[in-house]
Amino acid sequence: MQQEKINKEIVERVRIEADSPWFAGHFPGNPILPGIAQLHMIARLIMRSQDGAFALARLSRVKFKNIVRPGEYLDIRVTAGNKNNLYSFTITRDEKEVCSGMLLLKPLQHLQSDKNEQQRNRL
Repeated sequence: MQQEKINKEIVERVRIEADSPWFAGHFPGNPILPGIAQLHMIARLIMRSQDGAFALARLSRVKFKNIVRPGEYLDIRVTAGNKNNLYSFTITRDEKEVCSGMLLLKPLQHLQSDKNEQQRNRL
């Protein structure tokens, strides 16, 4: 795994290991990396570059365009948006787009305070 940070951009190259648990049951004899695994890689990459704990708050404009097989190399590119914790992302394989979209991360302390606020409003 190779990672570099360029201004507001994070770039990483990953190899999809054949023994990854993501392939279990997806699909026997014809393994395909699930979309949720791709989103997990993106969120994990962003969170490693940040201080504090975050949770995924929203996904938008997500498109899965190509199948990912075991042993393939993927290039992940994440760009920070104008709003705090809003990111656009692209995953490519051999310069072909595999997945793209936007995601919003929310600091965990904000999630807890939002939950407390909702509980108070119910009383």
